[in-house]
Amino acid sequence: MHDHAETHDAAGCCGDADGAISRAERICRERDLQFTRLRRDVLVAVAGQTKPLGAYDIAERLSAPGRRVAAVSVYRALDFLTENGLVHRIASRNAFVSCGHSHTDGAGLVFLICRNCGTIDETTSPEIEHQLGRTLAKAGFKPTSRILEVEGECGACLGRSAEA
Repeated sequence: MHDHAETHDAAGCCGDADGAISRAERICRERDLQFTRLRRDVLVAVAGQTKPLGAYDIAERLSAPGRRVAAVSVYRALDFLTENGLVHRIASRNAFVSCGHSHTDGAGLVFLICRNCGTIDETTSPEIEHQLGRTLAKAGFKPTSRILEVEGECGACLGRSAEA
């Protein structure tokens, strides 16, 4: 299991297509789910990128002359992959990143999105999860997901700005 106390680059940690496929095959086998060719192809497309991809971008990458992949089919595959913790949806970008590790149910994820270079780091914060849980309980609200997105500048871009 991945240690989420540390921030990690979603593409670097989770951009390994072979690892993502192995993990998906294992999860599908354990849960008696179908890992279809399209689901595999969509996962490979997402896992092979360093930046999040939208469904139309994925459909374009998977299409070949005379064989067009419909975006609606890609969205169905992405729904399956998201439900099984193999990809994450970045709502502010309407795009997806691969995830190569397991999360506990209800784990609060924090995505750090760089406006300059477009990279996305993923982390968890027990402090944020605790406070968010208290806030939600006080409001009598039960979330379906606990994903926060924070936009700004990553360390690498800040370093380049400081050097310039």
